[in-house]
Amino acid sequence: MRKIEVTLYVNNTKETLQVEPTERLLDTLRNQLKLTSVKEGCAVGECGACTVILNGEAVHSCLILTAQIDGYEVLTTEGLEVNGKLDPIQQSFIDHQAVQCGFCTPGMIMSAKALLNKNPSPSKEEIKTAIEGNLCRCTGYQQIVEAIEAVTQMKEG
Repeated sequence: MRKIEVTLYVNNTKETLQVEPTERLLDTLRNQLKLTSVKEGCAVGECGACTVILNGEAVHSCLILTAQIDGYEVLTTEGLEVNGKLDPIQQSFIDHQAVQCGFCTPGMIMSAKALLNKNPSPSKEEIKTAIEGNLCRCTGYQQIVEAIEAVTQMKEG
């Protein structure tokens, strides 16, 4: 198969890559760019472990072909940190013990970040809706929702 040249803006860095026509964004991020926060859990868009923000929307990167998103902006968990300082949502997950095994955490954080970018003061129901595409087997979701709510309260306070 002939490779396709694609330019993406990943974590605010322009990346020009050669990809197979059937290469998933998940694989491009992990294998070519070594962004390992993006996890493969189910490969069918059910678990949310591979969630990234693509042009402002939370998406499952296992369902996106890299060749189809030439020119797009991609944000992963690695791109949230600025000058060595964690993003408030990352810090809140730590502060509220919303991390257990950590496998779902990057995808959960990216879903929350996409929500907060659009709606800085979501209701509890809006938070639950935003993360419903992310599965966690450890925390029972309470700490995750509390961590996201805490960020909204920081912005309001």
